[in-house]
Amino acid sequence: MSSSDRSQAVGVKTYEVRTYGCQMNVHDSERLSGLLEDAGYVRAPEGSDGDADVVVFNTCAVRENADNKLYGNLGHLAPMKTKRPGMQIAVGGCLAQKDRDTIVKRAPWVDVVFGTHNIGKLPVLLERARVQEEAQVEIAESLEAFPSTLPTRRESAYAAWVSISVGCNNTCTFCIVPALRGKEKDRRPGDILAEVEALVAEGVSEITLLGQNVNAYGSDIGDREAFSKLLRACGTIDGLERVRFTSPHPRDFTDDVIAAMAETPNAMPQLHMPLQSGSDTVLKAMRRSYRQERYLGIIEKVRAAIPHAAITTDIIVGFPGETEEDFEQTLHVVREARFAQAFTFQYSKRPGTPAATMENQIPKKVVQARYERLVALQEEISWDENKKQVGRTFELMVAEGEGRKDGATHRLSGRAPDNRLVHFTKPEQEVRPGDVVTVEITYAAPHHLLAEGPVLDVRRTRAGDAWEKRNAAEAAKPAGVMLGLPKIGAPAPLPVAAGSGCGCD
Repeated sequence: MSSSDRSQAVGVKTYEVRTYGCQMNVHDSERLSGLLEDAGYVRAPEGSDGDADVVVFNTCAVRENADNKLYGNLGHLAPMKTKRPGMQIAVGGCLAQKDRDTIVKRAPWVDVVFGTHNIGKLPVLLERARVQEEAQVEIAESLEAFPSTLPTRRESAYAAWVSISVGCNNTCTFCIVPALRGKEKDRRPGDILAEVEALVAEGVSEITLLGQNVNAYGSDIGDREAFSKLLRACGTIDGLERVRFTSPHPRDFTDDVIAAMAETPNAMPQLHMPLQSGSDTVLKAMRRSYRQERYLGIIEKVRAAIPHAAITTDIIVGFPGETEEDFEQTLHVVREARFAQAFTFQYSKRPGTPAATMENQIPKKVVQARYERLVALQEEISWDENKKQVGRTFELMVAEGEGRKDGATHRLSGRAPDNRLVHFTKPEQEVRPGDVVTVEITYAAPHHLLAEGPVLDVRRTRAGDAWEKRNAAEAAKPAGVMLGLPKIGAPAPLPVAAGSGCGCD
C-alpha cells in the first residue's frame, strides 16, 4: 500500500518538501512544512520519492544546470501524477522567482509556482489550483510578510534556525541571490529575541542566527552595532546554552562583533568566514569589498580574542581570469588562516550573473587540478588542527543522525562548542539528542574526532526532554503518516567537497 493509500485510509493528505541550496532555503522549507501542516497535511514517510498528495520543490538558482535538475525531477513525477488524480506539484524558491512562467510551459503538469517573497501563499495557491483546475503562478516582487511570522515545522526539537534578515545588499559578480531575494530587510531586535525566548520555552537549547549577510544586520534599521548587541542580548536568555550565526561577510565584520563573541558566555567559539579567493585581483573581479590583508587581519583578531575558535570558510577555485599566481595567493591564505574546514567550489557559471559572461573562463582541466591541490592542502591542515584536540575535554550536545556508522560502532555523536563532530562511546546511562555529555578526545581524523574512553559525565537537559516528548507524539500518530524528518538541527561544519550550498556569502 502506498503512502497516499495509507493516508487516505486515515482521512489525511500527505506532503513532501524537497529542498535544494543554502541554509535560507532549509529554513524556508521549515515554514512551508508548517504552513502545510497548519492546513491539515501530514508529512509523508522518508523515502516516499514523490508518493505524496502534494510534492513541493524549494529550488536554488545559484548552481549551473539547476534548471535541468529541476525539470528532470519534475519529469520523474509526471507519470506518477497521471496515475493518481488529485496529486499536486508546487515549485518555489529562487529558480521559481527567476524563471516564473517558464516552469509551467516546460512542465505543464505543475500546479503552483511561487517565489521567495510569498511562501505564505502556498496553501491558498494549492486550493485555488484544485478548484480552478489550472496552474497558479504567483511571484511577488517584494517581501509580503517576514517568514518568521508564518507557521513552522522545525527540523529539530533541540536546535533551531532564527532568521534575523532576508535579502542581501552586496553585488558579488558570481551570485544571483540579491536579484532573487531582494535588498536586505532586517527584523526588529525585539521580534528576534521574542522568537528565541519562545523556542527556549519549548525546549530548544541551541539557536543559529541566520541571514544572507548576517553581520550586516542593522543596516536596514540604522544601527551599525546592532548585530553585536543582538549577540549580547542572546547571552542574557536563561536556558539558551549555545548561540551560533551564519554567514558573515568580511566587509562588515567589525571589532564590536569579535568582542561580543568573546564576552558572551553562550556565543560558541566558532566562525564561518567566507574567503572565496586569496587574490586581491580576483576579489576585485568578484566585487568582494575586502582584500587579503583585511581578511587575515580579522582571523588574527578572532584568534587573539578566542584562542580555541574553529574557523571555517568558503573558497571558489577557477573564477574567470584566475591565474596560477592568483591561485597561489589563495593557498597562502589557507596556510596562514589554518581553517578547521573549508567548503570548496569549482567555479561554475550562475546564469544571470556578471561572471557568467566574463572573458578568460578557466578550462575545466585547469580548475580541476587547482581544486585537487587546494583540497589536499586543506585536508592536511584540517587533520593537523584536529590532532591538536586530542587530550582535550569537551562538553558535547548529543546530535541526531550525525553518525552514519553509530549503530555498527556502538557509538553516539555530538557537537563540541566549536561545532566539531565527535563520535563517542555509548554510555550505559540513557542519552537523548539534546542532552549534554562530557568526553575526552582520544583520536583525530580530518573531519571528525573520537572519544573512545568512558563518558565522563551525562547531563539530561530540557532539550532532551523536548526531543523525547516530540518523538513520543510522532510515534502515537496513525500508521502511514509518521513525520520522517531530515536530520538538520544545528548546521554542521562545512566539508571539504564540491557539495551542495551556494558559496555566495
